[in-house]
Amino acid sequence: MPAPAASPSKPGHELVVADLSAGYQGVPVVRELSLHVRPGEVVALLGPNGAGKTTTLETIAGLNRPISGTVELSGQNAGGTPAHVLARRGLALVPEGRALFPGLTVREHLRLAGGRRGGHEEELLEMLPELRKCLGRKAGLLSGGEQQMLAIGRALVTRPRLLLVDEMSLGLAPVIVERLLPILRRAADELGASVLFVEQHVALALEISDRAYVLAHGRIALEGPAAELRERRELLAASYLGETAA
Repeated sequence: MPAPAASPSKPGHELVVADLSAGYQGVPVVRELSLHVRPGEVVALLGPNGAGKTTTLETIAGLNRPISGTVELSGQNAGGTPAHVLARRGLALVPEGRALFPGLTVREHLRLAGGRRGGHEEELLEMLPELRKCLGRKAGLLSGGEQQMLAIGRALVTRPRLLLVDEMSLGLAPVIVERLLPILRRAADELGASVLFVEQHVALALEISDRAYVLAHGRIALEGPAAELRERRELLAASYLGETAA
């Protein structure tokens, strides 16, 4: 499809995605998707498996090139920009599967991530005190919940402007998820990060979010304030099935 006639820039928005089509080997998985995240805002990206949520995050993060449409980070074009460049511009991605190094300790992960932006490790440990007791342990010896906490901590120690999180709850018991998801709210409230996250635990996701988008078959099926979506369960369920909202 043709590129938008005008820039999608919105003053005061950390992330603006407009008419994005993205996929693999030229085959779109996501079609004409538009969303935005403001500074300090937590936005959930919901939907059934295969809806295009991970593809959306990977494209925003620079791991995939858009087929068409635009992605802007802090008012600057980011579509197709390599992931390492976007990381320097303040984007941090916590991928599905965590991508930790089993042989490195928690402290080594945090210091490698902090790099030249170091100096925030102590602040991070105050936010995630459970990591402090694990500093000398290798990531491969941590529990699933501790590994996910490390993956989030590794991203937050860089003090990102935009934090993307893909399936934080993957493989974790609901009681652990209830402890971990509020960290995203704190990242926004205490660090000022803009947060866009994918989550299958819909009720928990809506509890910590300001707004939410629901993807179905690669398109936005529903969007709105999280508080409103919590009260419209039938409409939310219909959007998961790809049905047209009445």
